[in-house]
Amino acid sequence: MEAVNYLDVPGARICYEVRGNGPVLVLAGSPMDAPSFAALAELMADEHTVVTLDPRGVSRSTVTDPEQDTTPELRADDVVAILDALGADTADFLGSSGGAVTGLALAERHPGRLRVLVAHEPPLLELLPDAAEQRAATEHIIDTFHREGAGAAMAAFMANAGYDLDQMEMVMGDPEEKSPEDQAREEAEAARFYNHELRGTVSHRPDLRAVAAGAARVVVGIGEESGPLVTHRTSTVLAEQLGVEPAVFPGEHVGFVTHPGDFAQTLRKVLAG
Repeated sequence: MEAVNYLDVPGARICYEVRGNGPVLVLAGSPMDAPSFAALAELMADEHTVVTLDPRGVSRSTVTDPEQDTTPELRADDVVAILDALGADTADFLGSSGGAVTGLALAERHPGRLRVLVAHEPPLLELLPDAAEQRAATEHIIDTFHREGAGAAMAAFMANAGYDLDQMEMVMGDPEEKSPEDQAREEAEAARFYNHELRGTVSHRPDLRAVAAGAARVVVGIGEESGPLVTHRTSTVLAEQLGVEPAVFPGEHVGFVTHPGDFAQTLRKVLAG
């Protein structure tokens, strides 16, 4: 059973969950919240103290200024604050998607706090040769949100990410009847993502020289089914620039959700080195 905790940090109140015993392992996404990693966390908790969190402005984690952008640097500082609260000098870190960008910022800003960084499919679009086109696509997605709403923006986001129509329908699912409260919450979270998180995450350019020079052993994770996705491209380029061989994880971009058992088995091997 996980213990739910809250921590006040500059500009935010972060909700994080802790389960298990052993060396600290942080599982983080962005904008994915702690429950997104619950199945994987349960499997890893037999050998680790597993920390999952809702990034600032997402789900149970609140922000003081709703207009403040959520950057990888701020999210990295939030993770370090959690480690400090736990009395953990170092930790292993699996970040997926925007959470992988958080992990890279953490390794750069706080050298020595991570033992192993597993950056699973970070959407580092600025590393790509078509970065200018990707930048324009991001602005189109944000503009679509303002013109047509969250549903149309998510369809544009998924299409640019590389999902085909059938995959988009599978991931997005059928529309459900929602209570006014749930609908208002989802609209607020969508507005925060498109207005204050997406641009800062995909435009982040880590100092890879500083990341490589830090104490952490850096592993780049790629889903074995992620070939058509833009995050396969960004992860491949990141691994090349770091001079490391990518680690192949089960599933695609959210393999930790769709294949938690196999994903955990791979993660254990990666952490062991």
